[in-house]
Amino acid sequence: MRNLFPLKKLALMAGLCLPILAAAQQTTKYKPNWQNLDLQTDSVFGISTEKAYKELLPGKKHVTVLVAVIDGGVDIEHEDLKKVIWNNPKEIAGNKKDDDKNGYIDDLHGWDFIGSAKGDVHYDNLELTRMVRIYNARFANADSTKLTGKDLADFKMYSKMKAELNKKTTEAQQTYDIIKRFNGLIDNVLAKIGSKNPGIADIEKFQPEGGAETYVKNVLLKALPDFKDVADFKEKELKGGMEHFKELLDYHLNLNFNSRDTVGDNYANVNERNYGNNDVAGPDADHGSHVAGIIGAVRDNNIGIMGVANDVAIMSVRTVPNGDERDKDVANAIRYAAANGAKVINMSFGKGYSYNKKAVDEAVKFAMKKDVLLIHAAGNENENTEVELNVPNRTYEDKSGTANAWIEVGASGPMDDATLKASFSNYGKTSVDVFAPGVAIYSTTPKSTYAEHDGTSMAAPVVTGLAALIRSYYPKLTALQVKEIILKSVVKISHNVEIKDGNNKKEVPFTDICATGGVVNAYNALKLAATY
Repeated sequence: MRNLFPLKKLALMAGLCLPILAAAQQTTKYKPNWQNLDLQTDSVFGISTEKAYKELLPGKKHVTVLVAVIDGGVDIEHEDLKKVIWNNPKEIAGNKKDDDKNGYIDDLHGWDFIGSAKGDVHYDNLELTRMVRIYNARFANADSTKLTGKDLADFKMYSKMKAELNKKTTEAQQTYDIIKRFNGLIDNVLAKIGSKNPGIADIEKFQPEGGAETYVKNVLLKALPDFKDVADFKEKELKGGMEHFKELLDYHLNLNFNSRDTVGDNYANVNERNYGNNDVAGPDADHGSHVAGIIGAVRDNNIGIMGVANDVAIMSVRTVPNGDERDKDVANAIRYAAANGAKVINMSFGKGYSYNKKAVDEAVKFAMKKDVLLIHAAGNENENTEVELNVPNRTYEDKSGTANAWIEVGASGPMDDATLKASFSNYGKTSVDVFAPGVAIYSTTPKSTYAEHDGTSMAAPVVTGLAALIRSYYPKLTALQVKEIILKSVVKISHNVEIKDGNNKKEVPFTDICATGGVVNAYNALKLAATY
């Protein structure tokens, strides 16, 4: 999820609604590879991966573990990933035949469930938008006074969702207009300064006229330490902000936009399996590549970064567009990964509504039978997921139970203090199992580049990498045993951490925000695994 730091609050100044700099971006530079370091020796709350490699794993045999990354795509040619990308041994490259008879032609490195011969889906709606569109067709001419039973219940839900969609659309339009106007104010100030890219000294010398110019000057002075220069600030935050909210308006919240024609499936047929293409990167592989690198980027090539696991094969199952993933595609992605041998599946995605959770649940049950461990990101809304719905989740909609081989992951930061819970991370006393590093994580991005990202999307693959590491060195362990080991071996947190309580913050015990009350630890987990 994109963090647009100047847009956290709105202030009325000089008759204009303007974005206000609520807090500067993170200027602290953490130690490289901090998520794999050790709290005692390195003073950052990593998971002690390097300590485990140094003290526990030398000379031990290990096997390659197939890990599926269900995401927006992975750059399979990345310099630090290409050696760990899965090559389907039963498929012959480029012959346009389904050699392994699994229903997917030339699926050499995985599959893309949001593409076809026509191309690949880049943007899609939020699930909220799609559901309102479906209900619009059903209730467009309905007389609510004559509805009863399920129809009345659905109509009430529809009314609630429609109001939420209207609110989101209005806020997105207003924020887009605000950023655009603020950008214009900055341009006016720069024109008065006489430079399109002035330095801090030039800005400090500038004598503003009126509240708006004073505000612009203050924002620039606060922001510039976190950017190369004014041009960099404008490019990344203002232009990036406008692009973000334009995408919301044009695609995510737009009832008239529907990307599904690109896929060409019968979307109403949830049992349909064999659609898509073999483009496992897609038009934007940033998020998925970052996730893949955290899990298993090559550790011993002296370039780039070091993944948690040192012997994995990454299967890319492209399912997540710029927008909300669709349940049909998620279900098929889980089935594909499990059927083709994945032992751990990373799912760094989620949403607040589900159109067909049953389909996803059935796929999860299939994965459970295949001894697959599912790792899911808890989400970035700083909400309690015992109260606010975040899907997919381990609880089956038909009340038949839960997926036992499932780990729900919150994001932690590097400091062992009240800020240990990442400010954005969702949490839940029973709905979240563990926390793992998810702040300023440096990993692989497309075209052999690297970048820092924040999110539970980064925390989940830390745990996925750990699960793969355990299954690599102790391949006889079941998915349930690996989960048990990870949960039992956490570093327990004895101090309170900050969470949001309405509009306020409060401090609570770590046991109030996750079931184990701790942060995962590779060293402890591998020591425990050796006793099984």
